[in-house]
Amino acid sequence: MEPRISIITLGVTDLARSTAFYRDGLGFPVHDAGGPSITFFLLENVMLSLYPRDALMAEANPGQADAGQAPHAFTIAHNVASRAEVDAVIAEAEAAGAAIVKPASETFWGGYSGYFADPDSFRWEVATGSGLPVDPSAG
Repeated sequence: MEPRISIITLGVTDLARSTAFYRDGLGFPVHDAGGPSITFFLLENVMLSLYPRDALMAEANPGQADAGQAPHAFTIAHNVASRAEVDAVIAEAEAAGAAIVKPASETFWGGYSGYFADPDSFRWEVATGSGLPVDPSAG
């Protein structure tokens, strides 16, 4: 796994309000990969995304009875160029002691991703096919 963070996703309670705050209030530039259910901002060396909290927690904490009450209302993403790389990074994380919380699979947005939890249960998504840069600092 390359030492890189591609995206930090914040689980927000009101997507429109949070989008306006970051876009209009702070002047963050919106990336065109977003849509009505998620907003992406291309920052200096990383993407910031805003996603409804309940949806994020359900996706990053599958099988929990009340995912909306999960302790971590954000995820860290590591984008890669292929499905094989997703599988390899997930396997590397598991070998290092990570818990696989969502095995890599097809996503509703047309990509391929999986989630692992580090020793403190922070969620990392490993993804490909999102239309977003693998390494935001390279673009």
